[in-house]
Order: sequence, then C-alpha cells, then structure tokens
Amino acid sequence: MYQALYRKYRPKKFSEVVGQNSVITVLKNTVRTKHIGHAYLFSGPRGTGKTTIAKIFARAVNCLETTDGEICEKCKNCQISSSPECMDIIEIDAASNNGVDEIRDLRNKVNILPAELNYKVYIIDEVHMLTIGAFNALLKTLEEPPHHVIFILATTDPQKIPATIISRCQCFQFKKLTELEITEHLKEISLKENIKVEDDVLKEIAKSSDGGMRDAIGLLDKISTIKTEKITIDDFLQLNGQEKKKEIDDFLIKIFQNQQKEVLEKIAQFYQNGKDLIQITKQVMQNLRDQLVNYYIEKQALPYPEEAAIDFINLLNNKIMELKKADDVKISLEIMILHFMQEHTDSRKIISREIISKKTIQENAPPSQDKIEKKSSPSIELAKEKQIVQNTINQEESTFWRKKMLIRAKNTMITAQKKELLKEQENWKRIEDFTFDREYGYLACELLDGTPRVSNENTVVISYPYESSIDKIIMHLTQIQDFYQKKVQSTKNLALLVEDKWNTLKKEYIILKKEGKSFSLEEEPIIEQKESKETEKTQTEEDQKIKEAMELFGSDIVEIK
Repeated sequence: MYQALYRKYRPKKFSEVVGQNSVITVLKNTVRTKHIGHAYLFSGPRGTGKTTIAKIFARAVNCLETTDGEICEKCKNCQISSSPECMDIIEIDAASNNGVDEIRDLRNKVNILPAELNYKVYIIDEVHMLTIGAFNALLKTLEEPPHHVIFILATTDPQKIPATIISRCQCFQFKKLTELEITEHLKEISLKENIKVEDDVLKEIAKSSDGGMRDAIGLLDKISTIKTEKITIDDFLQLNGQEKKKEIDDFLIKIFQNQQKEVLEKIAQFYQNGKDLIQITKQVMQNLRDQLVNYYIEKQALPYPEEAAIDFINLLNNKIMELKKADDVKISLEIMILHFMQEHTDSRKIISREIISKKTIQENAPPSQDKIEKKSSPSIELAKEKQIVQNTINQEESTFWRKKMLIRAKNTMITAQKKELLKEQENWKRIEDFTFDREYGYLACELLDGTPRVSNENTVVISYPYESSIDKIIMHLTQIQDFYQKKVQSTKNLALLVEDKWNTLKKEYIILKKEGKSFSLEEEPIIEQKESKETEKTQTEEDQKIKEAMELFGSDIVEIK
C-alpha cells in the first residue's frame, strides 16, 4: 500500500527535524541532564512539528543510551518505543476525546506503572478542544502526577487553554518554517523519490504552505502524480488553482485603471477556469507586496499610485478571512473590488509601462519631492491649489458633521430598542439586492461598508472602520439617505460614527447605565448659512439705491421689482 510522503519522511530523531532549533536544543539538554519535567506544552501553527517532536522526546526520555540528548535507536527501549504496539507512549486526540469521562478514565490509568519503558508518556493533541469540565478533571493530575508519568500537550490555539493549565507546564512556542528551509527539504525528498520538478515549483510550494512542512510535503506528493516528465510552474499553478504572474499583472492594471466591466469579466474568467479565488487574492497581495518592496528598496517605478496600492493591499489583508468564510466568494470579491475602485476613481492615474524607459526607471524612481515640483506643469499646480482649498473646506465640514453625528448617536442610544436594530439588520440584507444596480450600486456599497449598531424609531447608528469613508458619505448624505429611506421604506435618519468612537461611546453608555444614569438629550447643531448674510447685505444695498432714486426722480417713475 502506498504511504503518503509526509508520513514516510516524518522525522524519527531530533537530527532529522527541519527548523525549531531552539526547541530541540532545550529538549536535548533536558534529556542529557535528566532534568525531565512532568508536563510540557507545545504550541504553534499547524504542520510545524509539534506532535512529531513530542513523539521523539517521548522516545528520548526512555532511551537507555542517549548521545548528547539524541536517541540511539539500538537499545531495547528504542526498539519498543518505535513499535506501533507500544503501550507506554499514548497519543490522545482531544478533538474527539474531549469530555470529562475520557479525562477521568485517563486519571485512573496514570497510576498504573509503565509496562515496558521507564516513563509513561501521554501526548494530548489539540488539547484546546477539551471542555472546561475536562480541563478541571485534568488539573489535579497535571499538578501532582506520579513520578513515572509525563504529559505533553500540543495545540494550535493556546489562548483557549486555561491559565491554570499553562502555569503547570513548561511552554515551547513553535515557529513557522522559512521558505528556504522548506524548499531545501523538498529538494532532498524529490531526489530520493525521483520526482522531476523545477526549482521554481518548489519555491512556490514553500510559499503556498505558509510555513507548514506537512502541507508542503503533501502538496509535493499531490503534484508528483501529474505526469512522469518534469513538472513545470504551469502545472503547479493549474493544480493549485493559481494564475500566471502575467495574468495577475493584467488584473491589477485593470483595477487601478478603473475598468470596472473588464475587472468583472476577469474575475468571471478566473472562476470559469476553475481557479481558486482565495489563491488569486493571495497572489494579488504577494504581487503588490513585491512591487512596493521594489519601489521602496530597489528604487523601481511603481505602475500605480502609491497610496492606492497600499490601501488595496491593506483591504485585501483585512478582508481575506471574511472571503474564506463567505458563502459565495466570487460575489464577495467582486463587491469588495468594485467598492474600492469607486472610492479611488478620482485619484487613480495609471502610469504606462511603455512610456517609461529603463533608464528613466533607474534614475528617477521613486522620484524625489524636489523633482516632482520642478516637473509639475502649471495646470497640475493649479489643480494642487484647488485641492488644498477643497481639503480645507472638507475639514471644516468634517468637524461639524462629526459633532452632529455624535450628538445624534447619543440621542438615539437614549431611546434605543432591540427590535428596531433587528429591523435594520434585515434592511441591510435588502440593500444587498442593489449592489449591482447601475444607478444605485455605489450607494448600496457605501452603506454596506458600515455596520448597524443601534436604532430607535427615528435614527439608525452605523459604524465605519475608517473616518475617510464617513467624510465621503457626508458629501452626499442627502442622496444616500434618500436612497436608504426609499429602498427599505423607512423615515429614519442616519448617524455615522467611526468604529473607535462607537466603541468608546458604548463603554460610556454602559458605565452610566450601571450608575442608573443615561446620556442627556441634546439639540443637533445647524450649519450656519453664510448665504443668508450675503443676501441680507445685498438686499440692504439695493434698498439704499432705490431710496436714492426715489428722492432724485420721484416715486411715480420708479418701478420697483
């Protein structure tokens, strides 16, 4: 029967383990000096060697002839511990044995002396899956176990383990393996298994494995079945649901050129060709990361506006977990990118690769501020001046609206009702129907970027992750509020807050509630109408002119309009 490569090449002694040098050094010294603890906690990402090293350590503490902490593999105990029938090294999967009864059964058995070895070692994998009752049942045994028992707990999520358990263990943090460590190990396996594969493929496997050796070896095992000839990078991309770099470059160009229709067609093409859209998203992030690194360090030209590129890579990084959990990844990705393009429409100006010579790239990228000022045309300078004025106006308006929205949110919280919030959450689902609407799509996307937090019969409070999103909505608040009211058949006003401000406001409200108090009802500020003052001044001047004319010519011939 064929044996999977990750099982075939699982290390059997410390010297065969790749990476985790600091952990191995401490464990070997523990064996060498015989300072063996009663409980150990191994935590770290999946596929980094926690269970493997636990098994090696379990054998090492029982080896009769260790050399500098390394097992000999020749003594009687080594022969026994390497056998699948060994009764003194017990591996327990806490994911499927996580109840109180299983742990009580374990407590009854720990007092029994080892059948053949010096120590009885319990390896509890995914220990964070135990219930609270099971942890409590384990606690006393873990605190004062018999001298012949060693516990090794392994977990990918140490935050879920009670502090009382952690405090009774020697803790070791396992790190992700580097791409170089994984690539070199994959080369060794490829040579031994006679797998013909390009070096670039091994590097891509190392990247895709996210620091996990088990995942990397499993992926190598999978692509080794593609064909008997040499496996190319195209073969790997096809199997792993990824796309060629050229296609990713073209996709990014279309995004930053605001070619909305073409971007949707490109995503549909990826989807129809069987590509994994999560992998495509990761490729886009990696591509942008590489270009920004080259821009900052290698002084190469960046084919997109720097700020837009940074915003996009941050957006993808923040939303990728949501994409993984989405019912329809394609729709979620489309809406996210369309919304980004809509927000950056005015600022996006693509730099054509064709018109930048190699010499210009080397000498002038990234350009210094002095060179930018010298090369700016009069029209660009005029645009800059207009932008500065506009920014000043926006800042003044933004300050006013932030104050207004904060007061509106406080007033809403005074009479907030749970049923009204549930109603708004249902309304949010109705708004999703308009995301692809030609006329209202961008308004729907802007609304959906926020989260309804609290509501009464007159107002709904919506939080947004960024202040800039709120400032943009404020510029056409009437339009977006009309859209909202018409589409969900509501008369409510909108109160917009940045998430940090909402969290602070909620804490203040809770503190006041505990003291039996609440926010005071405030009147919303009104924008001072500058136009009315100008009109009043103009009217006064006109009245004065009419009066003078009447005195000069008489009231009968003066027509007052």
